[in-house]
Amino acid sequence: MANLSLIRPFGWRDKVGYMVGNVANDLTFIFASLYLQVFYTDVLGINAALVGTMFLVSRVVDAFTDTAMGRIADRTKATKNGKFKPWLLRACGPVALASFLMYQTPVSAAPMTLRIVYMFVTYLLWGSVCYTAINIPYGSMASVMSTEASHRAALSTFRGVGSLIPQVLIGVVMPMFLYTTLADGSKVVNGAAFPILAGILGIVAAACYIICYFMCTERVEVVEKAEQVSFKDTLKALLNNRALVGIVIVYICFLGAQMMNQSISNYIFKDYFKNTMGLTVMNAAGFAPALLLAPLAVPLSNKVGKKEIGIIASVMGAAAYLSLYFMQTTNMWLYVGISIVGSLGFGLFNLIIWAFITDIIDDQEVRTHSREDGTIYAVCSFSRKIGQAIASALGGWSIAWIGYVEGAPSQIEAVNSGIYAIATVIPGVLYIIVGLSLVFIYNLNKKKVLENVEILKARKAKGV
Repeated sequence: MANLSLIRPFGWRDKVGYMVGNVANDLTFIFASLYLQVFYTDVLGINAALVGTMFLVSRVVDAFTDTAMGRIADRTKATKNGKFKPWLLRACGPVALASFLMYQTPVSAAPMTLRIVYMFVTYLLWGSVCYTAINIPYGSMASVMSTEASHRAALSTFRGVGSLIPQVLIGVVMPMFLYTTLADGSKVVNGAAFPILAGILGIVAAACYIICYFMCTERVEVVEKAEQVSFKDTLKALLNNRALVGIVIVYICFLGAQMMNQSISNYIFKDYFKNTMGLTVMNAAGFAPALLLAPLAVPLSNKVGKKEIGIIASVMGAAAYLSLYFMQTTNMWLYVGISIVGSLGFGLFNLIIWAFITDIIDDQEVRTHSREDGTIYAVCSFSRKIGQAIASALGGWSIAWIGYVEGAPSQIEAVNSGIYAIATVIPGVLYIIVGLSLVFIYNLNKKKVLENVEILKARKAKGV
């Protein structure tokens, strides 16, 4: 790495660059989160239960690819441009191409066996190989761009803001192209739009990764050890890290609730409310709280504490979704309104959630004198993917269990009632678990985080 004394100070260029990097991440990720399941069921005609199983299997594969990529990133020699940054250039093309390959509508004319094979191969290529190869190094960059806790919190906030642009583009604009209204008022999926939109999003994502590469700077020099710690010993140390165990549970349940809500929203508005305008409005309104709260994220996290903000958000989310379940409302706008209120706390929590990882990396180094940025980020990334898998698998299995008919223009009343229950009960319960994990397991409060930062500064000053 270049002489650290000659590197420009941390500033707005780093924050904006890191934000653009997450725009790139979420252009393909949110598109898959919101619409891939409905593409598989309503365009390719694949059974929803099999789709759910595929999502779960892919997360098992991720258990190996995520941790392997973390180790590769940790052990790769730093170049003059950094240790993790170069991976943005290496993987931006493959991840864009792999995303495009998942949405090939002509495959719907192939025999069912071939469609299923295509689904497994292209999804694993994108999620378990290409996306992992770029997302793990991108996430690990935050810990080497600055040692200051406030800078890292700012990077987490800007990363959260970076997800808002894809949310608006994909959540608000895309339904206008992906759904068609039939003469009887029923909503059906427009399969021809998927490959076109996926191709455009892939190209824009690759460009955003390149922008991120040139705008961000790595400043924290990671000392290469003469004797590498074994992967087994690393995992053993991580399992003994209470904060990491707590945040893993948080990520699994938090992402599980979010992804369940996103994937089932397509069905609840299309089939239960029979009005996809509600989906557009909820997606549009959902990003507004986070955008408004973004300037307050760092000051509030410094004053209140990241852990405490997460607890408040969990209570709000659980109360909103469980209330909706017991209300059994048929008023779409009431449903949308309560859902938005429930997401207010998590709008702020989502802006600071990435800062938890850098806190845990510091805590691990304080305790073990060993810095494992890529590996710890990989464990956290894997836990997020487990949450996504739980949501996707439960979504697919539960939709199949209640009797959902793939590709049908409308569903029977019992199926629609089942969709409503799935969309409210499961997120509500998962948010309760998030709160309990933060209260009883995660142990890095504001005071402990600041202590760790000072300990590491003192060690670096002494050359330890």
